[in-house]
Amino acid sequence: MEQTPKLSLSLDERSKYLRSLVVRGLEGGNRGHVGASMSLIEILRVLYDDILRYKSGDPNWIERDRCVLSKGHGCLALYAILIDKGFFGAEELDRFCRVDGMLGGHPERGKVPGVEASTGALGHGLPIGVGIALSARMQKRDSRVFVIMGDGEINEGSVWEAALCAGKHKLSNLCAIIDYNKIQSAGTTAEIQDLEPLVDKWKSFGFATVDVDGHDVDALKLLFKRLPLDPAKPTAIVSHTVKGKGIPFAEGDPKWHHHSNFTPQQLEQMYQAVGARS
Repeated sequence: MEQTPKLSLSLDERSKYLRSLVVRGLEGGNRGHVGASMSLIEILRVLYDDILRYKSGDPNWIERDRCVLSKGHGCLALYAILIDKGFFGAEELDRFCRVDGMLGGHPERGKVPGVEASTGALGHGLPIGVGIALSARMQKRDSRVFVIMGDGEINEGSVWEAALCAGKHKLSNLCAIIDYNKIQSAGTTAEIQDLEPLVDKWKSFGFATVDVDGHDVDALKLLFKRLPLDPAKPTAIVSHTVKGKGIPFAEGDPKWHHHSNFTPQQLEQMYQAVGARS
């Protein structure tokens, strides 16, 4: 059994601000995946602040790095960081999941600037990422590909077929990140489909694999800056997180995997938890 790192308890103002954008989207749509979005914030924050190469004014710039959010139901976290980086305006959150809005309950490529793949049918992101990484190699581009998956999502067989392919082709430009919050839609991963020993599983598929505290910004930054961990292998990062991180009454509670029809009191409590309205 892998030992879970001691997770960071406090959040700085930037992490709270990004969470406030997520809450604004929850309010705008009166629905959304609270737990799945909040566990992703630090992973996406570090990628877009310090690691990825991109141009918000030219989302299709050919030399960019790609970040595929395979667990598409966590899209509000992605929308928050894309807004923060100037891909589109925060007012779109007020129309989240509405007929007059651009932002749906799962990300859509070609509709939302900065979204690299239409995801939400779970298990598709890593196969897409393998294809993108192979394409970059064949075109002799140094673009890197990051694929963020949920732990419940990796029950899907397509994930492991893609992992075999990535290992075979030694795709060192590919990094798989598992948001290991240990809770999926109906309960704990240990109860529904135990994933341990998870680090060893990815190693056995030919990935250079480590685990990390997924809320520790400094640890994530140091780790991502070391990539690839092995120049002859793809990388897998098992990122230990807390589902619903930053919203005390939602943390670790499967009932907050998805929620709709928020009460004014619930929204106010969420805003208070993250500091202020965005």
